[in-house]
Amino acid sequence: MLHFFRRSLQDILANRFLNAVSIVSISLSVLIVGTFALFFINADGLMDFWTKGIRIMAYLEPDTPDEKISDISLKIHGITGVSQARFISKSEALEKFREQMARQSSLIDDLEENPLPDGFEICMTEVSRKWENFENIAKQVENLPGVDEVEYGQKWLGRVINIFNLLRLTGYAMGCLFFMATVFFVANTMRLVLYSRREEIEIMRMVGASDGFIKDPFYIQSITQGALGGIIGLGALFLMFNFVIGSWQLEIGSWELKIGLNFEFPIADFQILFLPPEILISILLGSMFVGWMGCYLSLKQFLEN
Repeated sequence: MLHFFRRSLQDILANRFLNAVSIVSISLSVLIVGTFALFFINADGLMDFWTKGIRIMAYLEPDTPDEKISDISLKIHGITGVSQARFISKSEALEKFREQMARQSSLIDDLEENPLPDGFEICMTEVSRKWENFENIAKQVENLPGVDEVEYGQKWLGRVINIFNLLRLTGYAMGCLFFMATVFFVANTMRLVLYSRREEIEIMRMVGASDGFIKDPFYIQSITQGALGGIIGLGALFLMFNFVIGSWQLEIGSWELKIGLNFEFPIADFQILFLPPEILISILLGSMFVGWMGCYLSLKQFLEN
């Protein structure tokens, strides 16, 4: 095995340009795929962060008696996934609305009567904060007698999830495309290396060398290329991440995102993370597999010929 490693290292040094092309191709692919993975991981984290601030608002029918409000409260608390349901009277809702519309308070002062309904602000358990669960619980609450309307920002949340799913499919397609392109580059580079050493390989076969003895150094060489390309690509991604996140944290300050009257959270509290160790290892192993696959295809065709 030490002999094979020595031979593969000699081949890499003897064909610096060709091997550099393979390493750069792999590193660029790793950089692009890693960028997509970084985006999706943080997008998932952002969606989870968003859902922590979402409240389901159940608006009651006008003039709902207190006895029926208590009954509705018990039924809402009995729904699986609901952790808390706080009753908000229409007078409390008007005061909250008045605070949010402080600059246009004259519009509210001219109202002859309170147009806002009584309602419940419903919080969900941590394990239930998913898009499907929001929709399911909202339908159950909406079907309760005395509930007039349910709102939780379903329109914008549905659009965000659809866009995110579209981007996810795009990321998968791009990943497959770059995988095939990188295998093609590595295979062609290895084919050139094999062509430059064809006489040596023919002599080894004439003296009875096994296919494993001939192939193993090339496999080690390609796996080494994949590992180097993966390390370079992930290193470049880490440097870009630190640069971009450093600038983002300086600019974001203490911004706060508000969507509707029942959802708000400070964006600055969300922390963008780099790829976790298991993803880094998976990408590195994937880059090594790309090198092996390109070498396998080239060796198979070359030795058959």
